Amino acid sequence: MSGHTNRRRFMAATAGGLAALNELKFLGALPAVSAAEARLEPDRVRFSDDIEPLVRVIEDTPREKLLEEIAARIHRGLSYRELLAALLLAGVRNIEPRPVGFKFHSVLVINSAHLASLASPDEQRWLPIFWALDYFKKTQAEQLSQHRWALPPVRESALPRAGRARAAFIEAMDNWDEAAADVAVTALARTAGEQEIFELFARFGARDFRAIGHKAIYVANSRRTLDCIGWQYAEPVLRSLAFALLAHEDGNPKDGDAEADRSWRVNLPRAAAMPIEWTAGKSDSAATGELLATLHTGTPDEAAAKVVTLSAAGMSPQTIWDALFVGAGELLLRQRGIVALHAVTTANALHYAYATCGDDQTRRMLMLQAASFVTHFRDAMQSRGKIAEVELAKLEPLPTTGEHTVAEILADISRDRLTAARKLLGYCHSNPVPSDFAEAARVLIFTKGNDAHDYKFSSAAFEDYLRVSPEWRGRYLAASVYWLRGSGDADNKLVARTRAALSG
Repeated sequence: MSGHTNRRRFMAATAGGLAALNELKFLGALPAVSAAEARLEPDRVRFSDDIEPLVRVIEDTPREKLLEEIAARIHRGLSYRELLAALLLAGVRNIEPRPVGFKFHSVLVINSAHLASLASPDEQRWLPIFWALDYFKKTQAEQLSQHRWALPPVRESALPRAGRARAAFIEAMDNWDEAAADVAVTALARTAGEQEIFELFARFGARDFRAIGHKAIYVANSRRTLDCIGWQYAEPVLRSLAFALLAHEDGNPKDGDAEADRSWRVNLPRAAAMPIEWTAGKSDSAATGELLATLHTGTPDEAAAKVVTLSAAGMSPQTIWDALFVGAGELLLRQRGIVALHAVTTANALHYAYATCGDDQTRRMLMLQAASFVTHFRDAMQSRGKIAEVELAKLEPLPTTGEHTVAEILADISRDRLTAARKLLGYCHSNPVPSDFAEAARVLIFTKGNDAHDYKFSSAAFEDYLRVSPEWRGRYLAASVYWLRGSGDADNKLVARTRAALSG
């Protein structure tokens, strides 16, 4: 489909349900944030020494005045990357990363807001970041109401020598030793390369099922944000990340056998037993269905074992990841709620790490852990109520009834999510890459989203539906309507304030 046709269909589809889009036209008068600016490689992203004053502006300006202050600075030349960097650093310095979630979403959501910006037209690219700015001020106040916390100064005298930083970091993380990990990761940040550091964190972020996936999410999101703003800001971010990954309950995990740690331990020998050519298998939709059935009823141990069995039978990683993505999405149909949502965002984070890591053993473990985690999420849902016996693979499509299909589906999200899911599935049968739906649904996040999970979920879902094979893509995307915003939802009042600030 041509770009002209795409745009015409999008505008027609949203004519009724997305009237709020017209309210965003004021942004066209502002300096455009080009996609190239947001995507610059780390070695091209260099900030001046003046970033600290901008961080202090974000920290110290009252919430009711911050958007207006930042808008004025944008008109004076403040760039997107400078603002993104300062926002991340403000969050890392002021928000305690424990528990890894709750108020700490002000840090976790920054990459999701950034991804939403990347996928937006240039004139709308400021909106997600302004939402994240306001959200930071909200969580900053929450932090202060609980107890004052700030990332402490580095204990410079305790840093291991450069040649031992890597070994010291691994030893500290294996021992769940917070003080040793802090000085080790500081030395590592000053001496090691980005990829070496990320490979280590990818393993530690996936080793335990605590904080419903937020550890893996923080690993992926911190790497992705640093890749945009520049790794010269990595040290405080990595210190915060290491502290987050060491969060646990009573007793040192290395001395126990908690359920949260067991999957990693039993999957280590499984990873070693996978065939040498495990990445070269064939795609098989039937095998995807087999793994989906295991994820539906099996244990974390059985899910990972099934992955090994399929791999040994010559199935490709794509066949397996199709099931993991769709299996995570299916949980939203079985019980719409915060746990199922994090199954989707955690699958996104684990797949990002899987695709980005170069170490073969780590990649195997990330895929096995993703399989175990889907069933861990399902089990975690049991304490929150009934889990419906519905299978996404058996969802029947419905035709749409009107001329503007996307608008009809978005309206149905506000009325009946199952109907919306079935209509979207039918739409995907004739539109294998329904970018018009994704574009329209993303605008509704801007205009109607009011929670960090709106950005986290939509960014993950709209990224991953393109990673799912065409025969399963529609089912994965159909599940997304269980958390997306509908056109009948209430507007987010922050958009009006952002409009006023940026139009001033």
